[in-house]
Amino acid sequence: MAAWGRRRLGTGGRERVALSSTECYIVHEIYNGDNAQDQFEYELEQALEAQYKYIVIEPTRIGDETARWITVGNCLHKTAVLSAAACLFIPLAVPSDYSHYVSLPAGMLSVACSALYGISWQFDPCCKYQVEYDAYKLSRLPLHTLTSSTPVVLVRKDDVHRKRLHNTIALAALLYCAKKVYELYAV
Repeated sequence: MAAWGRRRLGTGGRERVALSSTECYIVHEIYNGDNAQDQFEYELEQALEAQYKYIVIEPTRIGDETARWITVGNCLHKTAVLSAAACLFIPLAVPSDYSHYVSLPAGMLSVACSALYGISWQFDPCCKYQVEYDAYKLSRLPLHTLTSSTPVVLVRKDDVHRKRLHNTIALAALLYCAKKVYELYAV
């Protein structure tokens, strides 16, 4: 009986479900004339704005640039959150005479990363996507129709909670730094 259940559900006990055409968009690498790169970029922008769940980018150059852009945005976000956490929790672990030597630079780094993220990434439709590496999820996509062997696959993620955390903790770090600077220089 257990063997029947495994055969029916497939590998890993999860049922394979086909994607609809509204969930996945493929930017194909088809060169038609001199402005092919511009056409690829235009297709990607249209797919991002249409908010497809999955976007497969076949052209290598645009796929790599998009993956790097997402990686830099993720790095800014994580740096802002971790440095703000360091700013807020270092004073609890280090004597108060020395804590501002670590917490103030960490807080300023958090504020700088948050500001840069807010200016450059927050309103970019690409920030709603992450690069997908999960083999199971990739197996559900129609990658067999591609000519490229290394496409970049983007998946749309809800980032509302991530942005709230990011902005809240950076604001708390800014308030702490302002309070600490006032205490240091008002005396």
